Amino acid sequence: MKVLVISPHPDDEVLGVGGTMRRLADEGHDVTVAIVTKGWSPLFPEEQVAQVRAEAQAANAALGVKRVRFMDLPVTTLHAIPEHELNAAFDALITDEQPEWVFLPFPGDRHEDHRQVFDAALIALRPVPDRSFVKRILCYETVSETHWAVSHLEPAFQPQLWFDIGDQLDAKLAAMRIYASQIRPAPDARSLEALQALATWRGSIVGMSAAETFVLVRECWLKPQ
Repeated sequence: MKVLVISPHPDDEVLGVGGTMRRLADEGHDVTVAIVTKGWSPLFPEEQVAQVRAEAQAANAALGVKRVRFMDLPVTTLHAIPEHELNAAFDALITDEQPEWVFLPFPGDRHEDHRQVFDAALIALRPVPDRSFVKRILCYETVSETHWAVSHLEPAFQPQLWFDIGDQLDAKLAAMRIYASQIRPAPDARSLEALQALATWRGSIVGMSAAETFVLVRECWLKPQ
């Protein structure tokens, strides 16, 4: 099975899907990560951008990801790209990858990049005959961005799918350590302690030792040919 994880920024994929990616890779599935944005000077020095990209390659390799694609769209300024151009970039990605499962950021996340990535990706994933290879679309939970939303005023993350990562949690945390430029000390939401606590709590709801949870966008299973 081909799996595509679309990550607005480097580290979102590990934060939200790291354990699941490792489990799917362990089970023999083909996992690709597409990192949408790239930092730009002078807001993000070139040395910092190079470091984060190297961390992304190493962290995803540690999780068994086969490919990391950098789309190189400008971070924090996706809104400045004409909508048809942004949609076309995601259409090309989906056409090229032809994934069966797709993981997207949640549209209620606080960061505007997350919302715009969801919207553009969903246009590319519209349910038309030439996209029939897509079987399942899920939104993942990103510590901080998902939880900083105002849940009583905008979409709230209410998962329908729990993915057991009890055997993969250590690998997820190890991959996040590789993102040394992105992790923060506790009690920050992007600390290793917070990641472990979220996975443990989510798992405890359904009797798992650790879990990642997802909101189902769409699931389609065609009749056998």
